[in-house]
Amino acid sequence: MAAPEDEDFEFNNQDYYSLLNVRKEATLEELKASYRRLCMLYHPDKHRDPELKRQAEQLFNRVHQAYEVLSDAHSRAIYDLFGKKGLEVEGWEVVERKRTPAEIREEYERLQREREERRLQQRTNPKGTISVGVDATDLFDRYDEDFDELPGGGFPHIEINKMHISQSIEAPLTNNDTAMLSGSLSTHNGSGGGNINVTVRRVVSAKGWGEVEFGAGDILGPLIGLKMFRNITPRCFLTAQCGLQFSPRGPRPSCSLMTARHLDQNTMGYLQWRWGPTSAMTSSLVRDTKSSHFTLALQVHKIEFCSFCHNFSPRTGWFGTVVEYGAERKISRHSVLSATVSMGVPQGVTLKLRLARASQTYLFPIHLTDQLLPSAVFYATVGPLVVYMAIHRLIIVPYTQAQKEQELELQRKSSATDIAKKKQEAESAVSTRLQKCGLIILNAWYGKFVSETSQKQEKARVIDVTVPLQCLVKDSKLILTEASKVGLPGFYDPCVGEDKSLKLLYQFRGVMHQVISADNEALRIPKQSHRIESES
Repeated sequence: MAAPEDEDFEFNNQDYYSLLNVRKEATLEELKASYRRLCMLYHPDKHRDPELKRQAEQLFNRVHQAYEVLSDAHSRAIYDLFGKKGLEVEGWEVVERKRTPAEIREEYERLQREREERRLQQRTNPKGTISVGVDATDLFDRYDEDFDELPGGGFPHIEINKMHISQSIEAPLTNNDTAMLSGSLSTHNGSGGGNINVTVRRVVSAKGWGEVEFGAGDILGPLIGLKMFRNITPRCFLTAQCGLQFSPRGPRPSCSLMTARHLDQNTMGYLQWRWGPTSAMTSSLVRDTKSSHFTLALQVHKIEFCSFCHNFSPRTGWFGTVVEYGAERKISRHSVLSATVSMGVPQGVTLKLRLARASQTYLFPIHLTDQLLPSAVFYATVGPLVVYMAIHRLIIVPYTQAQKEQELELQRKSSATDIAKKKQEAESAVSTRLQKCGLIILNAWYGKFVSETSQKQEKARVIDVTVPLQCLVKDSKLILTEASKVGLPGFYDPCVGEDKSLKLLYQFRGVMHQVISADNEALRIPKQSHRIESES
């Protein structure tokens, strides 16, 4: 007997048509007949021997899977073009089912490209940050007597005083080993530098990992570092790091040790000891919720460092206070825009703009003033809101409306063939019902209707659904559920996001009837209350 792996391989390469013993041009009736016959033959309940029952169950499941694919017109078209491999591509569930073979092939290629891009991104995990610092302090901190002496009419001087660019990628080596390559470039007030780092990380266990880092290119010289992480308890972890930098003045060792503990769901406590050129010991408390962020830190640091003395002296004092508030909005599927106003002592007022798109982040910190000025706080708060509302109204809203109109037009074109076919069927059905004096849909409209008082301001957006509704009439009755009518065959949404109604004019047994029904309202006709009283 073949191994289970061999059986799966054989089934994956087996033709569904051959399995059901039908031709490729088989109709749905032929598929049903063959499926029923094979189900009766391979039904597990017909076999008592355990081995035969297991084999019959496998065959029964394969036949059922083949029938499920071939009995669905959309899945069958995909299978005929690409085989089982095409059915395994993610994304078909959100694709419109009424597609031609050429459109299906184009959609398959698009989904394949997206799948490969996701695989590459998951393997490399690229991350990037671009930060551009703007110095706009002349807008609020200028001195009039100094500006009068400057050429140019005293216009405020705004400049880009710093910039930072960083990028990193990952490359999995084994299940436990990962290599990371990162680089950065930075400049501040005309001077800058850059570095490149290579890091190899190994996951030792579920509780810890370690990594080795090699860096070069910085003005301080090459760097060799070692870092380790360990979960001590479910609520506490420890991080240790040491490094050796080869500067022009000689080797410069450094070491740091940090332990952290979850105090509650939103609060963390940190204790860090750092030894090296900037030695210090820091204890901090951080509370971070969805609507607020709070940090309290106490630092004891060294005031003197030389090759002969390592004196630590505590220093106490108020390092400053920072208050931040802001807003965040998702502007597209992969993009998030946020603005934050940061004000404090002694840093002043800064407006931070941030755009996150996928794994890339763009930062624009705009330093407005070194002092706490109410005017700077006001403009930093109101300015971004006004600019966003203007861009949203003048650019984003017209663009999204144009996209919706384009999608609606494509939907109308794709439904034109089906509506024409149903119109022929309805015409024949109408002629038959006219002879029997049954229910006749004379006119039907679906969409947004306007009243007489608002006709000048608004324009009605409706579609003619006489033919689709006539096709739904059965035994001189039309029954519609409480669901939205936009999902009915032959219907589409002529006014996306707005309230819609269904207006019917129908004839039953020679008497005229009329009714207007809301989109999500159940409807059953004919009804005596819909009757139009004749004028005498």
